[in-house]
Amino acid sequence: MFSPDCRDTVVSSVFAVTRTISDACTEFHQKCGETHITLEVSLEVQDAALTPGISEAPATSQGLQPTTEELIKQCPRFRILVIGKSGVGKSSLINRVFGVEVASVANDQAGKAKIEEEITSPQNERFILHDSLGFEPADGNNIDAVRSFIEARKRMPHIKDKLHAIWLCFQVPIIEYGQRLLEEGAEEYLKEGNAALENTPTIVVFTKYDTLLTHIRAKDAADPEAVARQYLEKNCIKPIQDFTGNESISHVAVSSKRSHERGHEELINLTYSKVSESFTSQSNTLSPVPFAAAGAQRMVPKVKIESSIDVGKQRYWQVLATSSNFQGYTMLDLLRVIHADIVSVWNFYDPGEYLHSVEFRDLMINMVGNVDAPAVSIPPSTHVTRSDTFSRKSVPLMTAMLVTLPFVAGLALVQWAYETYQRLQNAHQKFMAYIVDLTHVLEILFALTANRKGKKLTRTAIKQAFNAYYRSAWMRDVHAEITGVERSIVYRDVILEKIASLLPLSGTDAKVSAALQGLQLVDLEKDEEWHSPEDMRR
Repeated sequence: MFSPDCRDTVVSSVFAVTRTISDACTEFHQKCGETHITLEVSLEVQDAALTPGISEAPATSQGLQPTTEELIKQCPRFRILVIGKSGVGKSSLINRVFGVEVASVANDQAGKAKIEEEITSPQNERFILHDSLGFEPADGNNIDAVRSFIEARKRMPHIKDKLHAIWLCFQVPIIEYGQRLLEEGAEEYLKEGNAALENTPTIVVFTKYDTLLTHIRAKDAADPEAVARQYLEKNCIKPIQDFTGNESISHVAVSSKRSHERGHEELINLTYSKVSESFTSQSNTLSPVPFAAAGAQRMVPKVKIESSIDVGKQRYWQVLATSSNFQGYTMLDLLRVIHADIVSVWNFYDPGEYLHSVEFRDLMINMVGNVDAPAVSIPPSTHVTRSDTFSRKSVPLMTAMLVTLPFVAGLALVQWAYETYQRLQNAHQKFMAYIVDLTHVLEILFALTANRKGKKLTRTAIKQAFNAYYRSAWMRDVHAEITGVERSIVYRDVILEKIASLLPLSGTDAKVSAALQGLQLVDLEKDEEWHSPEDMRR
């Protein structure tokens, strides 16, 4: 009875022995004439459904380690300070951006915030939040506390302990109602204490922008959006620039109310960009801080893909065109580390480690095995679905049907996965397909689970995402592109450019939506087994 990793080792060894004997027989036949040799190898693998634990999942044989392992070791969490008075909407903002169900941001009650406290969530272990109240007159000491905290974090010797970003949150005021953007304490801080913000990526966040739009629409403005932008410029952006003396200070207007949500993607993109600029000292060198920022956020797939490409270029992707770098390693060995790196970047709430499981890796390897097969159009599901299934406002009708996968479990018949890199023809195509296919499957999974913050990832959701991509024209087009890349005429940069071109940072929303059409509607919170008894009998 073998564990999954032991299974891979045993099967790989058997294939290696079989191949060695076969080669020897061929040589003997060539030298000595016709000889009949029968070789029978029987391998029984049991318990293929066992799933490795979190410490075991990314493990690799023969010394290969995921690039992300060292990055996470250096900076396991993205550390952010959020400053804003009670009621400004910090909790809603944090919950939405980081995909958690409840973030107790000082309960948004005056007097509750302790800036030194590290606020974390078991639903997303890749960020640490420090919360500070605003600068109301009653909190005169808070200005000194904030300044001291920021300066102390700058002096921390380890990068994981430094502040990686600051969000200064101010609610958009309705001037007609007597509301103010800045209290006296905030004005004082921005005038005299903002020097502490230097060298730490800082963004001013104007919250509850939807309240302003609602107010303007009530006046029957011809173009409420244009009026709101002018209002924001005059009553929010300009005052902040004047008080800080910085006309280029970064700012974003957001609304976290579900029906009027906006601004979060811009905030995430801006934060990631500023963090990358601040913490990357050498070109082409990936800093652990931008990696942590990309992994922590759970709203913008573009940032995940960009970070995944950066991670890949650091080590394993760079040697795809040179087999000597992979001397002695099987394809399975190499695909494990690539799989671990890509999954780590996406940072799903996956306590069951399903994305690291042998079953999911087997599915991806089976998919990739078809990269050089003739393109065949796979008929869509016959189950009735709705075109707005995945819109935020829809409440799709669920069925009790199981999600059926196109492959049976296991890799017993996928011999190429146990070949060494040097022996496998067009190995670079398998690698390219694995990287691109896995990224697109996770991109679809990201869309499927986008509105399920705080919910555990299920095998049902993973199977849905896998089926969506496998049945799509998207996958067939990707495989056709990869098949055209001949190993004999490519160099490292050519392969990297091709992978990057197949992982665009924008314009994939339509492809994701198209892939999701025609799927049966199921309860994504129900955690099915990977394969049904019917699957296993196929």
